[in-house]
Amino acid sequence: MTRPRPAGVLLTGRNLILRDFQDTDVDAVHAIAGDPEVTRFTDWGPNTMQDSVTFIADAVAQARETPRAEFHLAAVDAATGVLVGSVAVGVTDPAHRQGELGYVFHRDHWGRGLATEAATLLLSFGFTRLALRRISATCHPDNLASARVLEKAGLRREGRLRSNRYVRDTWRDSLLFAALDDD
Repeated sequence: MTRPRPAGVLLTGRNLILRDFQDTDVDAVHAIAGDPEVTRFTDWGPNTMQDSVTFIADAVAQARETPRAEFHLAAVDAATGVLVGSVAVGVTDPAHRQGELGYVFHRDHWGRGLATEAATLLLSFGFTRLALRRISATCHPDNLASARVLEKAGLRREGRLRSNRYVRDTWRDSLLFAALDDD
């Protein structure tokens, strides 16, 4: 099956615009990715400025790839035009139409429903434009807010992956969530 792989992406929700990253986004991304509170449940970060520069360069390069398998997108507040988060959806197994999504938002914008809106937009994009059958996501077991986001967006909790990540010198579990194209 041939899946469309859109080169330029612009997804619009009620409060968010998801768009491809630009070189000029590095400072806004670093304000998020360099914050230890934001990254405490991630398996990366907090980032140095060089890490953020590299991330943006990679995201910009990936946006030019054809076919495109990864979509790292800037989450922009629709009312203000301010970059408030970084989100992603990617094809992890083309033969089996599997994908994965993720998100991280500046802490000043937590609790506004933006992560749920972003996850919902990414699911729709993954199922309709990428023709994925299944999209999964994981979160740290203590990250109750992220688990709620995933459930509100329509993913179902499928289980706990024991010691599946080695992060900051320790093994960590993850909660696994997924949605199917016919859920």
